Amino acid sequence: MAVEFKNSETKDNLMRAFAGESQARNRYTFAAEKAKEQKQEVVSRVFMFTAEQEKQHAEIFYNHLKELAGETIHVDGGYPVDLSDDLGELLRKAQHNEYEEHDDVYKNFAQKATEEGFTKVAKSFLLIAEIEKVHGDRFGRFADYLEQNKLYVSDVKTGWMCLNCGFVYEGEKAPEKCPVCDSDKGYFIRVELSPFTE
Repeated sequence: MAVEFKNSETKDNLMRAFAGESQARNRYTFAAEKAKEQKQEVVSRVFMFTAEQEKQHAEIFYNHLKELAGETIHVDGGYPVDLSDDLGELLRKAQHNEYEEHDDVYKNFAQKATEEGFTKVAKSFLLIAEIEKVHGDRFGRFADYLEQNKLYVSDVKTGWMCLNCGFVYEGEKAPEKCPVCDSDKGYFIRVELSPFTE
């Protein structure tokens, strides 16, 4: 059943998604600051990397509302308050929220958009839902490392890359300080998890 966009539930869901992605971005930048305070540069960058992707999701959803430019859309919604000094807890909360978007929220929004005849919007919801799953998996992996005290320790010899200068150290644990740039251990990430490497 085709519905006029301005009278659709889809336009409300787009605004909810825009608000949710915008808030996620801010929550992740706040968590990144908390990680920096605790000298956990790797965790900070994981949050910031994801925050930038959330910004892109927000922009995609917002741009679907273009024909309503100048209007005000009133929606209700529930959004998490993820405040903690515990980085593992922040990662787990982020993981939960990302999975909720993937498993439930965006799939339901896509179904409604399809019912109302907005197939392009439905496609955006479904594609972004899959990205949120990747985000949840990433947050979970880093939470596991923190909880198991293995963020900087490996069971086998592996490469550790300094995110500041790019130095790679081979060993079962990251060095306390980078011998090149003097950055502390918090800058080291397993090479297989570092961006833009094989």
